[in-house]
Amino acid sequence: MSEFPADIYTEPANVDVDTLKNLGPLRAMAGIWQGQRGLDVKPKLEGAKKQAYVEHIELQPIDPVTNGPQLLYGLRYHTHVVKPEQVKTYHDQVGYWLWEPATGTVIHTLTIPRGQAVMAAGQTSADATEFELLATRDSEHFGICSTPFLDYAFKTVEFRIKVTINPDGTWSYDEDTVLMIRGQTEPFHHRDRNTLTRIVAATPNPLARG
Repeated sequence: MSEFPADIYTEPANVDVDTLKNLGPLRAMAGIWQGQRGLDVKPKLEGAKKQAYVEHIELQPIDPVTNGPQLLYGLRYHTHVVKPEQVKTYHDQVGYWLWEPATGTVIHTLTIPRGQAVMAAGQTSADATEFELLATRDSEHFGICSTPFLDYAFKTVEFRIKVTINPDGTWSYDEDTVLMIRGQTEPFHHRDRNTLTRIVAATPNPLARG
């Protein structure tokens, strides 16, 4: 029996339009943030290389989204990363963090200008201060899509991100992107981690402002 309703068209009634109040575990992540002590462990010909980075990330609430009876609240985000004391972009990323209250599901979508898109998901509670999301290459729903060259040279087979909301109001993430690199037999764990400090509060979503 399907877990989904027979009526796939009727939207939920009396939707609360204030996204900031309904983000569940994502509420603490809303706003504009900066992280000064990021660490990237990346693959190079000679092996793993550590690189420090500085990160600026903006996460702003969007209006509630419905897929028929399904209701999602979310944050649209843009991440921009540079090496310390440099201007050139080191990493750029856009996407959404989504919360489905009915199922306790967090969804993280990301797109990067290397020609790759990922959608990861995990289950948690609305008041959780720690949660983990996963995407795998062979997943039908929460998977990984890359350009032919990336699949040839640096095939991503798994993406995992763990988020921790810290007592001091900061939040941290620890990412593990598992790569099968051409010419190597063992998977490479491309790791990224940082702690973000809020520098500007979030702007309410358009419906809430109205």
